[in-house]
Amino acid sequence: MGELTGLDAVTFDAYGTLVELVDPVPALQAALAERGVGRGPEQVRAAFRAEVAYYRPRSLEGRDAETLAALRRDCAGVFLREAGADLDPAEFAGPFVDALAFRQVAGAVAAVERLAAHGLALAVVSNWDVGLHEKLGPLASRFQCVVTSAEAGAAKPDPTVFRLALGRLGVEPARALHVGDDQNDEEGARAAGMRYRGAPL
Repeated sequence: MGELTGLDAVTFDAYGTLVELVDPVPALQAALAERGVGRGPEQVRAAFRAEVAYYRPRSLEGRDAETLAALRRDCAGVFLREAGADLDPAEFAGPFVDALAFRQVAGAVAAVERLAAHGLALAVVSNWDVGLHEKLGPLASRFQCVVTSAEAGAAKPDPTVFRLALGRLGVEPARALHVGDDQNDEEGARAAGMRYRGAPL
């Protein structure tokens, strides 16, 4: 447990570190078919990739219920346009979001519970809209706070989101470790004065 020496808190990235996306193509195909639109898996997958590319730089726009609903409608619109489906994005937004199911990354729960057992404060720090809380499922209850780029108004590698989480935990950066899976995690954590370790912990 030497890696925990001098630590009061550990923060985690969400996607790729705590949760991963279940293949959404079958669910999206089914949602389209229920509305009379038949599309093959490759066309649906390509449309979903276009939606992901649209969403990623805009995730912080979903900062409250109203803006999150607008973001989800716009994302559904991108998907429908790329799929060649003449459907109402506002109506399809709900089924689209429902098709995006997440599961826990193998070993994530065990790592979180091990750290909690050592008395460490735990938080999630992620580039995501405010809907992240619902996507974490039962994992959410294991953290003192969940802080998204949308809430912070800045996305990693900007250190703002890390500092917001540390402020809520009441922990100094030098006594905190961030666990993530990409360069934005490492750059942002180090810019905030934190230690960094690549996932898994």
